[in-house]
Amino acid sequence: MRFTPSAMRFAGLSLGLLFAANAMASDESQLIESINVYRSQLQRCAGQVSSELPPLAADPRLVLSATSIGNLQQAMATAGYPMKNVQAISLSGPRDAPSAMKAIQESFCQIVLDPQFVDVGVSRQDRDWRIVVARPLLSARLGDWQAEGQKLLAELNVARTRPRQCGAQSFAATTPLTWNATLASAAETQSRSMANNNYFDHKDRDGRTPGDRAELAGYDFQQIGENIAAGQDSVRKVVDGWLTSPGHCANLMNPQYRDLGAAYAVDPKSDAGIYWTVMFGAQ
Repeated sequence: MRFTPSAMRFAGLSLGLLFAANAMASDESQLIESINVYRSQLQRCAGQVSSELPPLAADPRLVLSATSIGNLQQAMATAGYPMKNVQAISLSGPRDAPSAMKAIQESFCQIVLDPQFVDVGVSRQDRDWRIVVARPLLSARLGDWQAEGQKLLAELNVARTRPRQCGAQSFAATTPLTWNATLASAAETQSRSMANNNYFDHKDRDGRTPGDRAELAGYDFQQIGENIAAGQDSVRKVVDGWLTSPGHCANLMNPQYRDLGAAYAVDPKSDAGIYWTVMFGAQ
């Protein structure tokens, strides 16, 4: 009889520890979600307006100790992450994920809004936080830009066969898109421009918009749209990112679009390494 209360207290303690651990894990997941919502919207940071960015993918290899700084590159090698570039944010003081997100927005917006990064890991110990964002080495074997563009077309057409919720907008399943060589040429031009000139934006270095580029390429349109991505080394990763980003998702589910052209370009000297462009159109 004397052991029963002790066993009950032990069980209660175990549940309490489990609840606390789950709460901390939830805070870490919540912070990643908040960062991705922040990236999905236009933001003013360091005097510039960011583009809408795809979400960062949670990668357990980037979950490093919140209190032990050490050598970041060595930590990546130990974790088995084939790093091209990495940045870490250390915070001390935030009591929860919203407080940590506020600190990131105030002091580290340029890091989390950098389009070259595609993966993220968050760790927390009490009020110490560590947020690691990284871009891996390109590992996928890609075909030429036209072959990968056709793969993007196929993946996006599969996505359009199902109803989807893109943020606050609901979309019914819709008709497939058709490959358009003129839009593909315009998409390749933009991908190449971003890669060679090391930028990520819907406006090119001459100030031309997607509509300007489509018109210049010879596509007579009633409606035009564009999705861009950077850092992802496969069509699957690009599409997954767009589907979880409300603005990109709405573009690719828009039933008014009929045509598509897509391309990627690589420049190892650029920040993101690889850049993708999809142009949607209706004539």
